[in-house]
Amino acid sequence: MDPADQSPEEVYSVWALPPAPVRDRLRRIMGGLRAAHGGPAFEPHATVVGDFRGHRSAAVEVLRAAAASVQPYTARVTGVGRGTFFYQCVYLILEPTPEVVAASDHCCGHFGYQRKTPYMPHVSLLYGDLTDEEKEEARKKVEELDKDICGLEFEISELALYRTDTADKSLESWELVEVCHLEKK
Repeated sequence: MDPADQSPEEVYSVWALPPAPVRDRLRRIMGGLRAAHGGPAFEPHATVVGDFRGHRSAAVEVLRAAAASVQPYTARVTGVGRGTFFYQCVYLILEPTPEVVAASDHCCGHFGYQRKTPYMPHVSLLYGDLTDEEKEEARKKVEELDKDICGLEFEISELALYRTDTADKSLESWELVEVCHLEKK
C-alpha cells in the first residue's frame, strides 16, 4: 500500500467482466427488466470477491497481484434464478466449475475475504425489492427477452475493482476503479 494514501476506507468488490458482446446482450436483458420492474442500472458482472472495506491504493495493488496469477476462464449460464434480497433479485446462474470457483477462491485469499455463505457464481440482471410474484414474472421475462441465454458460454478475461457502497441502493456512488486483463500462461 502507498504509505502516502490518505484515502478513506471504502467498500469495494471484485467483479469478473464478460466480454463486450456478452455485456451488450446482458444490458439489453437488464434494460427490459428495469423497464418492467424498475431498479438501478449497473454493469453486467459476476462477483468474484464480495464487499470488503479498504483503502483504494491497497485494493488496487491486491487486485493486480491476484489477477497476475489467474488465467482467463470460461463461464456458462445454466439457468435463471431469483433471490431473497435486493442485490440478488433476478440473476443468471453460472455453473460452479473448478475454474470459476478457483478464480474466486484465489482472489478472496489475496484480499483476506471470508465468505459468509458458500460461493454461488451468478450474474445479476435486476436489483430490487420485489415480491415473490414479481420476481417470478421477471425471471420468466428473462427467457422471453433472450430465449438462448441458458447455455451461453463466454470467456472471463478481465477482473475489475469497483467501489460498491452497498448502503447506496441507487448505485450512484458505485465506481469502476481498476481493470486487470487476465493473461494465458
